[in-house]
Amino acid sequence: MAKIGIEGTLSDVREALQSKGYETVDLRSDKDAETCDCCVISGQDKDVMGMTNAVTQGSVINAHGLTADEVCQAVEERSAKA
Repeated sequence: MAKIGIEGTLSDVREALQSKGYETVDLRSDKDAETCDCCVISGQDKDVMGMTNAVTQGSVINAHGLTADEVCQAVEERSAKA
């Protein structure tokens, strides 16, 4: 099962993914994302300074405006393609 990095504010998404058997990791720093197959971000502070640095080769899912079920579906779709 894929290892999913989750931003701390997304506790509902974390619980939904864990109930489906995914291993989840708190995204507190760049190092946390390096070993994840996929990362889920809230989108609230996305690219605040106009700078982006890729720290993971996995997919990044912006959960802004999505339900926990919709995020789970996106994770499942991207995990299947990997």
